[in-house]
Amino acid sequence: MIDTHTHLYLEEFDTDFDETIAKAELVDVDTFVFPAIEKSMFEKMMSAHLRYPQKIFLSTGLHPTSIQEKTYKQELDFVQKTVENFPFVAIGETGIDCYWTTENIVWQRLAFERQLEIADEYNLPVIIHARNSFDEIFAILDKRSDLKTRGIFHAFSGTLADYEKIKSYKSFLFGLGGIITFKNSGMESVVKKMSMDEIVLETDSPYLTPAPFRGKRNESANLVLIAKKIAEIKNINIETVSEQTTLNAKKMFFDSANSQ
Repeated sequence: MIDTHTHLYLEEFDTDFDETIAKAELVDVDTFVFPAIEKSMFEKMMSAHLRYPQKIFLSTGLHPTSIQEKTYKQELDFVQKTVENFPFVAIGETGIDCYWTTENIVWQRLAFERQLEIADEYNLPVIIHARNSFDEIFAILDKRSDLKTRGIFHAFSGTLADYEKIKSYKSFLFGLGGIITFKNSGMESVVKKMSMDEIVLETDSPYLTPAPFRGKRNESANLVLIAKKIAEIKNINIETVSEQTTLNAKKMFFDSANSQ
């Protein structure tokens, strides 16, 4: 299986990084996509990739909660510079976050749109963070219909209407993670509507730990719990979930990367 969104380069894993990778491999999670947050973390991401070059793949981007008026342009310059010199598999995570703050919403919009342009220029998918911000995201995607935007809506927790709107673009997959295991998430009815060729698996480690381990550090080995929950919701076997989501992730990240 492929963990399409995991932050194993963060300090939460400094003392047991190799053990965390090994533990994931024991449950057949053997490929990891590291989404970016900001340039200060680039060296740790690159170090992890060089340690496991056939297992760990990188994205470059600026997370919406890291956007500040005085620095976001320099951060975006760094994204542009790095994407020119390294075979990243995606741009992101980018997007808009209206949960933590809306004080920087103007710059969030500008940064998101610029990263969509970079993704289009380099034929890369985008990893979209859309927390309490679907309407904002849709407005920008509709505005920039000139771009060949495709990618993944990370940690998808939207309504059926949000799902239908995203599906209408015909170029996005849905990243399903620990949220779907939460009792009050309301996600089961939406997941039931999804086709298996629309889904990829993710943990968002160390965040969004699935039940029954909520409150503890999340890690990529927990991807199997998410796969099992999808299998339960859709009344299929976990092997089908594993095979199809892996195929979906490979098409999104690696087929596009190889075509550059």
